Amino acid sequence: MAPRPFWKGYLKLSLVTCPVSMTPATSDSAKIRFNTINRKTGNRVESRYVDAVTGKPVAGDEEVKGYETGEGEYVMLEEDEIAAVALESTRTIDIEMFVPRHSIGWIWLDRPHYLAPDDKVGEEAFGVIREAMAAADVAGIARLVLYRRERAVMLEPRGKGVVLWTLRYGDEVRDQDGYFATVDDAKPEAKLVRLVKSLIDERTKPWNPDMASDPVEAKLKDIIAARKKKKPAKVKVAESSEPAAAGSGNVVSIMDALRKSLASEKKKSR
Repeated sequence: MAPRPFWKGYLKLSLVTCPVSMTPATSDSAKIRFNTINRKTGNRVESRYVDAVTGKPVAGDEEVKGYETGEGEYVMLEEDEIAAVALESTRTIDIEMFVPRHSIGWIWLDRPHYLAPDDKVGEEAFGVIREAMAAADVAGIARLVLYRRERAVMLEPRGKGVVLWTLRYGDEVRDQDGYFATVDDAKPEAKLVRLVKSLIDERTKPWNPDMASDPVEAKLKDIIAARKKKKPAKVKVAESSEPAAAGSGNVVSIMDALRKSLASEKKKSR
C-alpha cells in the first residue's frame, strides 16, 4: 500500500494546470532504531538539556535558539522571529524553464519525491506534460517551498509519473578543482586501460536493488530475533578486507596483477 502523500498542490506549465500529490521517494522507517535503557531497571532513559556551565537542567520555556558569533558568545533568536522569515507555500509547481535531462550532475540532487496526478480529471494534462518532457529528453526547473525553505526543484519523467528532486543550494556544493588540482594530467598506458576495461566487463551485471542491501541491518535483525526467543545469537566478526600492501608500483607489477585478476574472473564465470 502506497504511503499517504505529504504534499498536495498543482503542476503548472503555462496555461496547462493539473492537481498533483507528492510523496518522498525514499524512507528509512524500516531501519532498526535503538532506545537507551537503564541496565538495572530495564526502563527507558530520557535525555534532558542541561546548562553546559552550571550543569543544572534547563526548563523548556527557558530554551532558545542561538547562533555562535564568537567563543562563548551567541546571538539569540526567538521561535517567532525564525518563523517570521519562513516563506509561505504557494502550493503550485510552476515550471519556469527546461534543461537537457542529463545536464544536471548527480551532486546537485538532494531529495527525490514521487509526483503523481491527484485525480482522474487531471491525468490527461499530467500525462501530456510528462510525455512531452520525455520526448524532448529534458527536465523541468521550478521553485517550491518545501521543508520551510524555498528550493529549486528538478522534475523528470519516470514511468507513469514524475520524480521531483530538490536541488542543493549553490553554497552546498564544493568546487571540485580544489580537490583534483594535484592529480597528474598524464594519461595511463592504453594497454593497461584495455586490461582494466576487460576486468570491468567481466564484473558488469544488470542493476539489482539487492546490491545496495545493508548486511549490518540483517545481522542486527537476526540478533534481535534470537534474543526474543531467549537464544544466544552467533555473531561472526567480519574479517578485515584491507587490500594487501602495494608492491613497487611499476608498470610490470600492475600488468601482472591485472592479468591475474582477469584469469581469476574468467575462472569464476566458467
